[in-house]
Amino acid sequence: MRRTLPSTQSLACFEAAARHESYTRAAQELSLTQSAVSRQILALEAYLGVALFRRTRHGVALTPAGRQYARQVALRLQALERDTLDVMAHQGRGGALALAAVPTFATRWLIPRLPQFAAQHPETVVHIATRTRPFLFADTGLDAALYAGTPDQVARWPGTQAHWLMHEEVLPVCSPGLLQAAEQRGRGRAHQGVAPLQLAELPLLQQSTRPHGWREWFEATGTPAPRALDGPRYELFSMLAAAAAHGLGVALVPTMLIQAELARGELVVACPQALRGERSYYLVVPEKTTNPALESFLAWLLAQT
Repeated sequence: MRRTLPSTQSLACFEAAARHESYTRAAQELSLTQSAVSRQILALEAYLGVALFRRTRHGVALTPAGRQYARQVALRLQALERDTLDVMAHQGRGGALALAAVPTFATRWLIPRLPQFAAQHPETVVHIATRTRPFLFADTGLDAALYAGTPDQVARWPGTQAHWLMHEEVLPVCSPGLLQAAEQRGRGRAHQGVAPLQLAELPLLQQSTRPHGWREWFEATGTPAPRALDGPRYELFSMLAAAAAHGLGVALVPTMLIQAELARGELVVACPQALRGERSYYLVVPEKTTNPALESFLAWLLAQT
């Protein structure tokens, strides 16, 4: 079946002109003449039967249809360029894996382990982008996603299958100085942590995407904590860990994400009572996929977890 596709040259000219809203700047970027860019866009408009630009006193401006089409064309051209560079880089051997991941999990857990994957699969390159919410794979060009969520959230992600990796366990941590001061006030044993009731009196650092985390932790320990929702909020766990390490308060952080800080003594356990949350980590993939690089990555990832 013949595909309804315009030429890539006309699409490239349109994308550049749409980005700059200028034929002249598009021509400079593409090393073409302005008239060549204009001819390509006129041919594209004739092919589509839709006006993509309108003339203004200062040059050209996108029509509503042109603006919508430009967003889609830019995504497709970026994906096509990425795939072309991948096949050129590998000369037909191996492949590339485009992976979405929640940012702190990627930087704290995945990336430190990737050298092992690279050693076992030198023919595969892993690209990582940030995503924190479910998305449509068909709109992104991504092959898989490392996602933190509840079973219900994963089950509602359309057109995908999820591979469970690990539970998430959170633990209260703080700087050694803050813990020492709290232990001295409570006459507790040094470096043993404080009781939940004492913890409720300390500054609590909040994770903005999990506003009820502290309240759930105190409820699990049976501790009244009227200030469980108070305290400065941070969007990323990496920010939360840094704030805790600098003595700003106590943070409730997944233990897998702060192993380095605990080992270096920058963070210490403020109270030894951990809480297994409802969230787990999953590798989410499209329902129908036949990517050998993805299969190798999944097998390696399951062995790691």
